[in-house]
Amino acid sequence: MMQVFSKSDTGIVRKQNQDSCKTGEFDEKTVWAVVCDGMGGANGGSIASATAVDEIAQYISENYELDFDEDRIKQLLADAATVANNAIYMESVSCHELSGMGTTLVAAIVKENKLYIIHAGDSRACLIDGESFVQLTQDHSIVQEMVDMGKITPEEAKNHPKKNIITRALGVEPRIRLDFTVSDFPKNSIFMICTDGLTNYLSPERIVELYKKFNGEALTEALIAEANEQGGGDNITVVIINR
Repeated sequence: MMQVFSKSDTGIVRKQNQDSCKTGEFDEKTVWAVVCDGMGGANGGSIASATAVDEIAQYISENYELDFDEDRIKQLLADAATVANNAIYMESVSCHELSGMGTTLVAAIVKENKLYIIHAGDSRACLIDGESFVQLTQDHSIVQEMVDMGKITPEEAKNHPKKNIITRALGVEPRIRLDFTVSDFPKNSIFMICTDGLTNYLSPERIVELYKKFNGEALTEALIAEANEQGGGDNITVVIINR
């Protein structure tokens, strides 16, 4: 039986939480989760992330069927993201104050021993298994492109002045490019989705250390507490799925 835990925190610097997340289950072997990190002036970021999470959660809940195979799950996630993208974009062009708002996205359906993930932006999906930490998604960001081209090292990317500039986001354009990832989900491992408010402050090694000490809800709380202790300069959202 799978267990799902989630927690979102404003952090200790920002006054508003522009992250949003929702989770749910279809049966004891199939669950879903969506995490978004909004951007935009005034209330734009929080509106974008909340809209995306609500639209995607509703679409997945209403349209998923237990006999879906990989292709149908991929199409379902893509359609859900498209619906959310359209809703955010239309709202942004109809209100000057919300112009340009957008949000990162990681949405996943976890079915037995498989992870089906769709994403845009720099929120991340990761697999933690014993001593190992595997990042399953690749950031859509300026610094990641620079790393891929060999212009900077991964270490230099951590403190680069452009590290928060993303190259894909829901709601900014009429269409969105998405990456789809499928991964095995070994027994006794955990699947984690998080915003950069966590990964900008905690290294993979430290996350694994906390994983060894805590589990379930206690792990989400420990991760957020540690990120706040290390500066808490951004909103922090974590979803943990145990198998």
